[in-house]
Amino acid sequence: MSEKLQKVLARAGLGSRREIEGMIQSGRVSVNGVVAKLGDRLEDLDANVRVDGHHVQISASSEQVCRVLAYNKPEGELCTRSDPEGRRTVFDRLPRLNGARWVAVGRLDANTSGLLLFTTDGELANRLMHPSRQVQREYMVRVFGEVNEEMVRNLVRGVELEDGEARFEDVVYAGGEGSNHTFYVVITEGRNREVRRLWETQGVTVSRLKRVRYGDIYLSKELPRGGWMELELSDVNYLREMVELRAEQETMIDPETKKRKARAQKIRRAVRRYEERVESGETRKPRNRRGGQAAGNRTRTGGGRPGKPGANRSGQSSTRQKKAGGNRKPR
Repeated sequence: MSEKLQKVLARAGLGSRREIEGMIQSGRVSVNGVVAKLGDRLEDLDANVRVDGHHVQISASSEQVCRVLAYNKPEGELCTRSDPEGRRTVFDRLPRLNGARWVAVGRLDANTSGLLLFTTDGELANRLMHPSRQVQREYMVRVFGEVNEEMVRNLVRGVELEDGEARFEDVVYAGGEGSNHTFYVVITEGRNREVRRLWETQGVTVSRLKRVRYGDIYLSKELPRGGWMELELSDVNYLREMVELRAEQETMIDPETKKRKARAQKIRRAVRRYEERVESGETRKPRNRRGGQAAGNRTRTGGGRPGKPGANRSGQSSTRQKKAGGNRKPR
């Protein structure tokens, strides 16, 4: 059974369908020595398909194992495969693949941090990004300027941007001091700089922006900035089922790998706790005979949002209680 060429190449991890359509229009793709045209279909999986002169290994949809990474993007990294100026990109830290490559599910601008998903399945990436799927993205945003109830109502009702009307699905206040205020906001589109532009219509400036959720996949507290973790099969299938793709039966994560990751996460947590104590000038607490902290002196380090991939998966309701920043209720 034939398939559109851009769909086959997207499944091979060469990019989203839109990116591959651009490659085809630019004459960068050939099939059996003939330059491909937009709309061509691939009849034979054994055909000699090349992109920029490099042979592409084609496989049937049932043969490829779909993998998904959750990456904690730091500020300053670019969502591009290479930068002429040599700046760091989000692909620099990702694990190397043979016969496939990572496709970013959407983008975050250089000054935005937080959760960014990558997959080897370009079709999955394409469907998750498509506006018709209405996949929720949640951000923690710090704004500078006074914010009142009327401004929040405007943002929820919808405001006009250069590329059409946009709105927040939900806005939750998380506290602040002076002219700095923190909110959690939810959108269902991935337009360029959408969150920042929405706040700018109300005369306030976004000073920090961090994505904390994509669908029901949360940014884990255990994932350090610049770190990645591969999602387990249940989380991969949650994403696939949400966009009407068949469930996967296999995973590349083996039990021994999970054990090693758990040990590494414990070490990273211990390092972070130590760094937090040093930065805050905290002195060593008195310890009892068992080596623990003295009763009454135990304190919780860190804090914040208890994100964990796959946790609290009861749909995408934007009105559920948030735990970070106190007991916040939607406005």
